[in-house]
Amino acid sequence: MSYQPPVKDLIFCIEHLSHWENVSTLAVYADHDLTDIGAALEGFAQFCAEQIAPLSQIGDTLGARYDNGRVTMPEADAQAYAQFVEMGWQSMTHPVEYGGFGLPRVVGAAAVEVLNAADMSFGLCPLLTDGAIEALLLTGSDEQKATYLEPLVAGRWSGTMNLTEPQAGSDLGRVSTKATRREDGTYGVSGTKIFITYGAHDLTENIIHLVLARTPEAPVGPKGLSLFIVPQKLVEPDGTLGAENAVNCVSIEHKLGVRASPTAVLEYDDATGFLIGEENRGLEYMFIMMNAARFSVGVQGIAISERAYQRALAYARERVQSRPVNGQARDAVAIIEHPDVRRMLMRMRCLTEGGRAMAAATAGLLDIAHHRDDPAAAALAEFMVPLVKGFCSERAVEVASLGVQIHGGVGFIEETGAAQHYRDARILPIYEGTTAIQANDLLGRKVMRDGGETARRFAARIAETEAELANGFAEAQAIGTSLAKARGSFESALDWLLETSHKDIDAAFAGSVPFLMLAGTLAAGWKLAKGALAAQTALDAGQDARFMTRKIATALFFAEHILPDCAAEHARILHGARSLLDADFPD
Repeated sequence: MSYQPPVKDLIFCIEHLSHWENVSTLAVYADHDLTDIGAALEGFAQFCAEQIAPLSQIGDTLGARYDNGRVTMPEADAQAYAQFVEMGWQSMTHPVEYGGFGLPRVVGAAAVEVLNAADMSFGLCPLLTDGAIEALLLTGSDEQKATYLEPLVAGRWSGTMNLTEPQAGSDLGRVSTKATRREDGTYGVSGTKIFITYGAHDLTENIIHLVLARTPEAPVGPKGLSLFIVPQKLVEPDGTLGAENAVNCVSIEHKLGVRASPTAVLEYDDATGFLIGEENRGLEYMFIMMNAARFSVGVQGIAISERAYQRALAYARERVQSRPVNGQARDAVAIIEHPDVRRMLMRMRCLTEGGRAMAAATAGLLDIAHHRDDPAAAALAEFMVPLVKGFCSERAVEVASLGVQIHGGVGFIEETGAAQHYRDARILPIYEGTTAIQANDLLGRKVMRDGGETARRFAARIAETEAELANGFAEAQAIGTSLAKARGSFESALDWLLETSHKDIDAAFAGSVPFLMLAGTLAAGWKLAKGALAAQTALDAGQDARFMTRKIATALFFAEHILPDCAAEHARILHGARSLLDADFPD
C-alpha cells in the first residue's frame, strides 16, 4: 500500500492553526508565503512518497548491519540519502547564512511528519541532525558554527546526541564519561555511551557527536556536566576531513522496531573533544537539543499514526466480510460498512489529525517565542511541548494497535505491514524522555513552578474558542459543549494538583501522567475545534466542500468520542492516588 502524504491537511494546519498571522509577519520569514510553502511541501512529499516510503519494509527486513566496528545501511537507504542531500531537504528550516532555506518551524514539523511517515528509520538521521544544528546555533562559538554548521545543514554530515550510559539511564546526574583538558585547549573524552541513534553508519561523510561528559573538578550530579563536540573524523583548519577520532562503535542493538536505524554503543577512548560554551553548563545546552528532539518525537507519533491509518483505511475498503447488521444487503460487504470498524477508523483519524493540529500550533508558538520578545508565547510553547511529545507518542501506539485490529488476523502477520507500524510506534513513548518524564516536567516545571499561571492562560484561550463555537453552526455548538466540559475537568484537576502538591507531593505526581493525557486530549480537541470554525468559513466561501466538511466531522467525532476521556483522567487524578501509592507488590 503506497503512502499518500496529507499535504492538504498539513497546509490547512499551517494556515489556520499555527498562528500564521503572527508567524508570517516575523522579519525572518518575510520572503515566504503560503504559495511558496505549499510548493516546497508538495515537492518534498513527492520525494518522500516515491523515494523514501519504499525503503520502510526493506529496512525493516534487512536492518542496519554491524561488522567489526563498522555499520552499513541497506544499499537502497544509501542511494536515497544521497538524493536527499543532493536536493537540499535537510536544510529546509535552517538559516540562509549557513545554506538553509530559512522556512518557518511549522513547515519543518510538516516535513518531519512526511519523512517519518514514509520511513521512520530513515527519518531519525535527519531528525537528530536538526537537533544538533539547533544546539550549535544557540550555544556554539563563532568558530564552531563556521566549522560544523554548513555541512550539517547540507546533510553531508549528521549529528548525534550522546547522553545515556549503562549505569545512568535517564538519570543524567550519574553520567561518568570524563573530559580532561589538554594543553592545546581541546579535551580528551573517555567513556561509554549507549542508545545512540545513528551513532555509527555509512550515509554521511562525518558524524558530529554532541557528548555530555564531566571534567575532573566538576561538581557531582547534573550541575557538573559539560557539553562537547566530538567529531567522528577530525576537521582540519581548511574544513577538510582529517584522521579518525578515537570513537569506536562496539555494537548496535537488536530492536523491536525501527530496525534500519542503527542504535549504537559507543566507546570514547581519549577522543578529541571541543567544549561548547562554558564548563558545567552542558545539561542546560543539551536541553536545547533535547527539547527539539522531544517535539519531533511527538511529530513522529503523528507520522506513524497517519501511515497506520492510511493502511487500515485501504484494507477496510477492500476487505469483504459479513453481511451488514442493518440487513440492507444479503451478501458480505466491505468491512468499512460495519459500525465498529468505522468507530476504530474515526478514532485513528481524529487522534492523528488532533495531534497534527496541536503540533502545528506549538511550532508556531516556538517560532514566535524565538524570534520575538514574547514571554507569554514562550511559556505557552514550553507548556505545549510535553503535550505534543507525550500525548502524540502514546496515541501513536493506540492508533497503530487499532490498525492491527482492523486488519484482524492478517494484521498480526508481518507481510501486511500493519505490525511494523505497531512495532515502530512502541519506541516513541520511551526515547527522548519517557511519558512519565514528560508528565513530571509538565507538572513540576510548567505548572507548579509558576503556580499554574500558564496552565490557566491555556484554559482561558480555550474558553475564548468556546465562545466562538457557541455562536456558530449546530456542529460548532455541540463541539463547544463538549470542549467546555473537558476544560472544566482540566481546571478542576489543576486546582487539586496545585493544592495537593503542598501537602502530599507523591499524591500529586501520582496523577502526572493522567494530567498530561487530560491536557493533551483537551489541546487536540481545542485545535480541531478551531479548525472546524475555519472549515465552516471556507465552506461559506465555497471552498473545497468535501475536505472542509470532513474537517468539521472529525472535530465533532473527537468532541463526542474522545474529549469525554478527560473526565476519566480527572477521576484518576482526584481519586486514584491512594490506591496507587498504597498498592503492595509482594516479593
